[in-house]
Parts: sequence; structure tokens; C-alpha cells
Amino acid sequence: MGSSSRAVSPVIGNILLVAIVVILAAAISVFVLGFADQVNQPAPIVGQSSGELVPQQGNDDGIVRITHVAGDTIQVSNMEVVVDASDACGKQGRLVDLPVPPGGNDIDQSSIEGDDIFDQRAYGWDGVPGPNAIHNSEYAPGDEIAFRITGGACPITQEDEITVRVVHTQTRSVTIEETLTAT
Repeated sequence: MGSSSRAVSPVIGNILLVAIVVILAAAISVFVLGFADQVNQPAPIVGQSSGELVPQQGNDDGIVRITHVAGDTIQVSNMEVVVDASDACGKQGRLVDLPVPPGGNDIDQSSIEGDDIFDQRAYGWDGVPGPNAIHNSEYAPGDEIAFRITGGACPITQEDEITVRVVHTQTRSVTIEETLTAT
């Protein structure tokens, strides 16, 4: 036997040893450097939604209803509701720190950012039906978000438009956007 067959074994051994070290270094770096934490989860997808804007009538404030018709369930604690009433009254407000605890007022002052265009009265009075998803842990198909826009801060009349966006806070993406016309 020649000496050429004896040199193959140490070369293959060195190559395997280097490969193992590289694989271990890559695996450890993923955990140490936190690359796995930076992978973003996709935003929930709401395939269909609907909305309604009822203008103020007399002493009643305008009523906004956004219904989740089809798509992914959204954790209410991971969402905000942005109301752009620039066309109606030049103001914008935001409902944050959801869900709002049930009982008493439906919207607490601490849940309002931007312009305070929201009426904080409890729903279920003056013709606003059913449960409100801003009190729930989840906003699922069939659920409705309902709130009032106060006539003193933002008068809404027939044919005024507002845009309501439901924002998924973890991904900063808009999952629902409805432009509503008062009818």
C-alpha cells in the first residue's frame, strides 16, 4: 500500500470537525444574539367587516358600530381603535388600553388619546344593542365594537364621513378600515 491512502483519513476528520464547530457556533449564536426573538408574527387578517354611522339626533350622540364579519380573531388587548373625523369636525381620537372594564362608563378617560370626541356613557341605552367587544378579551367574527361620538365635541350630521381603523398594536398594522357615511 502506498502512503497516499493514509493521508485521506486525517483530512476527512479535520473537515468533519470544522463542520461540527460551525454548526454549533451558528446554533448557539441564534440563542445568544436573540435572532429568534426578532421574527415577527403576521398580523391577524380580517377578511370582511362592516360598519354603521348613525348621526346625532336631538340629545343623542352619534353611534359608530364596526362588525367583524370574517377572518382571524384579534386579542382586544392587542388592538386600538382610531377614529378620524377630520371631514366631519376636524378631529381625531384613539381608543387605547383595551379592553375597557365592563360596568359604569363604557369608555374610561384613560382609554382616550388624541381629541376627546368619545361619549363615555354606557351602551345598551338609547337603542345601542347588545354586548360590546371593547369589554371582551377577543374580537371575533360576529362581534361588534360600538361607541358614541359626542355631539358637543364633534357634531356629526347627515352625509358626514368618518374613518375607523382597528390597529393591531403588536404588528402596527391596520386590520380593519371602514369609511362610514352618516345615514
